Amino acid sequence: MAAVNPVKRVALTVAGGLLVIVGVVLLVLPGPGLLLVLAGLLILAAEFPALERFVDPVQERAMKAAEDSVSSPLRIAGSVLAGLALLAAGILWGLRAFPWLPFPGWSTGSSLIISSIILFALLIWSYRRVRARRASV
Repeated sequence: MAAVNPVKRVALTVAGGLLVIVGVVLLVLPGPGLLLVLAGLLILAAEFPALERFVDPVQERAMKAAEDSVSSPLRIAGSVLAGLALLAAGILWGLRAFPWLPFPGWSTGSSLIISSIILFALLIWSYRRVRARRASV
């Protein structure tokens, strides 16, 4: 087995840690919290095998949450509205439409827009996954 570049190891560890932290924050804010925690844990478990025991329980909960998010037309509509609201807020922040908004500008606006894109991508992924699972039953 080839030696892993130490800079790459540190970068992956930092990326995994950041994904876990952002995921935990998104557990209470709108966003794909469990999926980000899972992604971070998968990256960290490659470096720290002791963390592997947390991967399966988080993966089960993340997949259940993803399926629940598309379990009814009302939930899908709510998720789409949340994504559109994030997109609109990002544009408003970026354009500095309201100068009283905290941290006005494209740094905040672009992060909101990226969050909406991630939300839509995960919504589509969840919908396709649930539809494929129902078709195979």
